[in-house]
This record gives sequence, C-alpha cells and structure tokens, in this order.
Amino acid sequence: MTTFQPTFPQTQQQPLPTMYDLPSDNPEDPGLPDEFHDWQPQLLSETFVPATYPPEQVFTAKDLNLYYDSQNPRLYKRPDWFGSVGVPRLLEPGKGRLSYVVWQEGRAPMVVVELLSPNTQEEDQGETPRGLNIPSKWEVYETILRVPYYVVFNGIGNALRLFKLEGGSYRELSVDPQESPIAAKLWIEELQIGLGLWQGSFTGVERQWLRWYDVQGNWILTPTERETRERQRVQMEQQRAETAEQRVQMEQQRAEMAEQKAERLAQLLRAQGINPDDI
Repeated sequence: MTTFQPTFPQTQQQPLPTMYDLPSDNPEDPGLPDEFHDWQPQLLSETFVPATYPPEQVFTAKDLNLYYDSQNPRLYKRPDWFGSVGVPRLLEPGKGRLSYVVWQEGRAPMVVVELLSPNTQEEDQGETPRGLNIPSKWEVYETILRVPYYVVFNGIGNALRLFKLEGGSYRELSVDPQESPIAAKLWIEELQIGLGLWQGSFTGVERQWLRWYDVQGNWILTPTERETRERQRVQMEQQRAETAEQRVQMEQQRAEMAEQKAERLAQLLRAQGINPDDI
C-alpha cells in the first residue's frame, strides 16, 4: 500500500519566506543532551541509501529547523533526524540547507527519528495534551506534515518504538528485540529499505544502534566501512596474485630442478658409454 504524502504548493499571493528569511538556530536552545544525539544521526545518514531514489534526490538532516506551517511561517520543529526523498540533495550548487522549509521543498520528510531525552520524551511520544497554542512534535508529524514513518528510540535503555501513518493516525508496530535485532525493525516498502537495531562499533563506541538495512537483510555500509572493505578486497586480490605468482615460480623451479637432474643423469650415462637417447 502506497502511503500518501501531501504537497505544499505556493498558493498565497504574498511570497512566503524561504530558508534565507527564517532563523536557522535558537539562542535559547540548550544544545544536544548527550553525545549519542550526535553519533546516532550520523550513522542513520551514512546508511540511509534508499533503493528507489538516486543519491541526488535524497536528503537527510539532524537537528535542523523544520518549518511546517505556511500560515505561521515562524513555527518550526527540530527533529533529531529525518530523511526526505524526491527532493534535491542541494537546493543550490555547493550550498547546504540552512533549514528545511516544507512549502519551499514541496515535500514533507518520509521518516523522522526522535531520540528520547528527559526533557522531550513526553512530547516525542505524543503524551502531552493536545489543543495547545503550539502543536507538539507528535501532532506536527502526525496531523500537519503526515510523515509516513515515525521512530522513537531511547538510547539509554535501547527501547525502540515504531509508528506508521494509517488513516491519518499513527499505528504502533510490534517490536520484539529479544527474538533478534533484525526483528525490531521497520520496513519502508516505498524505499525498499529497512531500519533495525544493530549491535556493533561506531565512532569507537560498542553498543546497539539504529541502522538501515537493504532488501536482502544486509546492513548498509557506511562510507568508511565501504572503503575498508574495498581496501581489504584489493589486499586479498593482491595476496591471491602474489600466491599465484609464487606457485608459478615454484613450478618453474621444480621444472628446472627436474631438467638439471635429467641432464646430470644423461652425463653420467654418457660417461659410462651409454647413449641416453637409446634408453
């Protein structure tokens, strides 16, 4: 089933502000609550490689202002991580985005990941009262932007919650991390890519991480891992070539030794008056 995503056409007579007109930071923001909030989004971005979109039509961001309401263009949320497809990787050549403005982009994110912290966990999980002057993150993702896939991850206890937009509301998907890490997963059919819990080392830290995997169930490699694997492949090819060359040299040495042995035997026979060609 294809998930509907709204578009955000410019229908107002007055031009709406772009990312150059809207603030890209908040002086009152206390910053990242811990290093994990920096590391985990990096791994998500490095492994988010949808099979159905080319890299130049994929954009990911962490802790970037997401402006969502053209009627109130100063309102924004700042997801810990989000991924969008069908939008240009760069809006302008050689320049990164200052923020993500949905009425400028024309598309909402396909997937949002929030990493729980004590100050935001109620809002991130939709536990704050609705009907306030400013909607919560949950309300923005669910009812305004209608983000198809929403992920909430507690990096302290590795508790994972997965949500899919169905009928205008988020439905929580079942998660069973005890069965296997890949069982605690989210599969995005439209992108032919999945998100699961991976046990491994990233940035020198061994723990459970959120990580993307492909249709075969293989974890998608980071650029560093691809470089390492390619270097290992080249080294193995070199080792195989060296081994083959050594084998050829050994065969040549054996042939030369056999020829020398035959020549010595022939000389011995000639010394005894025997023609070796007659034997």
